[in-house]
Amino acid sequence: MEPESVTDFTSGDVLVVVPAWNEERRIAATVRAAATLGSVLVVDDGSRDATARLAREAGARVLTSRRNRGKGAAMAVAVAAVVAESGASEGGVSEDSVPEDTVSAEGGTARCILFLDADLEDSAANAAPLVAAVRSGDCDMAIAVPPPQPGGGHGFVVRLARDGIRRLTGFEAAAPLSGQRCLTLEAARAVRYAPRFGVEVALTVDLLRAGYRVAEVPADLRHRVTGKDWRAQLHRARQYRDVWLALAAAGRVRSRSRRRRSR
Repeated sequence: MEPESVTDFTSGDVLVVVPAWNEERRIAATVRAAATLGSVLVVDDGSRDATARLAREAGARVLTSRRNRGKGAAMAVAVAAVVAESGASEGGVSEDSVPEDTVSAEGGTARCILFLDADLEDSAANAAPLVAAVRSGDCDMAIAVPPPQPGGGHGFVVRLARDGIRRLTGFEAAAPLSGQRCLTLEAARAVRYAPRFGVEVALTVDLLRAGYRVAEVPADLRHRVTGKDWRAQLHRARQYRDVWLALAAAGRVRSRSRRRRSR
């Protein structure tokens, strides 16, 4: 990560984290809408366009990576920045580039971390119910269930994720791949962040296994439509691979735990 100071960028108890890669067309609108919910930190994951500059101009703090490392790594960077305030590194954050500067709010660190995708634009403001669910103490992680949207779900990837979560935890996920999630800081620190597009499935599985409360909350959030060209098909294939790898890794962890208990 480039050595940009991230001290005092929060203004309340909610830090909105937006991982972004080549999103110059949408990032400014997303940042402005997200700012209605809390302080905004954009993690620019090696973009080749003006994403970082436009995010700053829209009012966000920005951490930038010189190369694309994937969504999971970008999310881990943000959590590591918050953890760095106290100098504590325990927990599950698995990012090896922890910013040196501290992250603090006026009166303390952020208590909630709201992860939002960079392409939500104005609809990002509609993530408020996720924050409310966590603030109220109803759950430790609130996951957005968006309305049906053409091109918004890749059926075979969704089925893989839903079936895997059910098999590993018993939880029936309506939106297993939703990237819009609000977590308590404790929950965000308790897990490791799986690589790339496997991160959401891994978050759900790991938190449920650790005894944290997970809830799904309806929210009117709208994504860019993926499409059906070869780029979209390649994206789906990569997403399927990442989800499969995350589930496979979670399955191996469970198998090792069972073997230890049987000894």
